[in-house]
Amino acid sequence: MLKIYIDADACPVKNEVFRVAQRYELDVILVSNTWMNTPKSSRIRLQVVDAKFDAADDWIVGHVGTNDIVITADIPLADQCLEKGAQVLGPKGREFTKDNIGDIMATREIMSHLRDLGTMTGGPAPFQKKDRSRFLQSLDRIIQSILKKNNTL
Repeated sequence: MLKIYIDADACPVKNEVFRVAQRYELDVILVSNTWMNTPKSSRIRLQVVDAKFDAADDWIVGHVGTNDIVITADIPLADQCLEKGAQVLGPKGREFTKDNIGDIMATREIMSHLRDLGTMTGGPAPFQKKDRSRFLQSLDRIIQSILKKNNTL
C-alpha cells in the first residue's frame, strides 16, 4: 500500500499532505527529531527519532519502499529514496527523479562551495503561495500516476 513519508522537522506543507492523503485514503508517516502535534487520524503517524545527525533520513531510507512518496527538501535523502524506488517531491513542488538528481546534487555541491568561500551568502527563496499550489498539483499527479500503474485508481 502506498505510503507518504514526510521529512517533517522543517516541512511547510504538512497540512496539505494530510488533506490530499485523506482524499486518497493513504497513510502518512511524519519522521522528526522532536515531538509535534498531528491530526487525530489512524492514517497519520509520528515517528520521533534520535536527535543524531541524519537520524530522520536514515529512518526514512530504512522504511521507504517502491512507489512510496517522500516529501523532503533534503537532496541527499531524495537521492537515497530514489535508489529505493520511491517517488520524491520537494515542498515547493519540485519532483526529484533519477534523470535530474545528478544535476541537482552537483548544483548543491557548487552552491555549498560558493557559500564556504563567502561568494554567496543568501539562502533559498522564501516559501510562497505559488509554491504551495505547485506542490499540491505535483503531489496529486504523482499519487494518480502510482495508483494507475498499480491499477488501484
